[in-house]
Amino acid sequence: MEKKYILFDNDGVLVETEVWYYEASKRALKEFFNVDVEFEQYMDMMTAGKGVWVCVENATQDEITIARNQRDVYYQEYLRTEDVSIKNIHTILGELQKRFKMGIVTTSRRVDFEIIHKDRGIVDFMEFVLCVEDYPKSKPHPDPYLKGLELFNATKEETIIVEDSERGLISANRAEIECVIVHNEFTVSQNFSTATYKIDSLSELNTLLK
Repeated sequence: MEKKYILFDNDGVLVETEVWYYEASKRALKEFFNVDVEFEQYMDMMTAGKGVWVCVENATQDEITIARNQRDVYYQEYLRTEDVSIKNIHTILGELQKRFKMGIVTTSRRVDFEIIHKDRGIVDFMEFVLCVEDYPKSKPHPDPYLKGLELFNATKEETIIVEDSERGLISANRAEIECVIVHNEFTVSQNFSTATYKIDSLSELNTLLK
């Protein structure tokens, strides 16, 4: 069936933010608990939908809350100061908008999403944005993408998901919606064997869906 709707992941697909969330988390873990989290360990936790704090032993909930809050401060600092843009994103979305209705489905908090997208213009191409506060269970559960489907009033067959992470792919698979994986160096080592399609760049998406 011809696709009419696209559900985009945000981080790593529309903006390059994932590395900065990792850096902020790593920084907070080291500062508050003297824990060094290896990249592979971090990716395993993210794929499973767990927070990095599971690797902290014998910490109280109050201590974790303080560290998490500081991680969020670090992350927002990075979002305001680092270049997270993806090349030609407005041109790509402008072409896709001629043929598809589009939405964003992200695990980001709304406050972080708004910092990322302030004056960026990407949201202007979208029908809606779903953040982590907007659905019952986060990726890798299917809830986020099923909520997006509901907002479009679309069938699964009419819809395609664009992701860059194994966690997002699992969510798409569980929602039973076809998924395109766009190459991202940050997630390159993850398992994408169940993806419907794989592309090297978001610029290939329009041609793929013709």
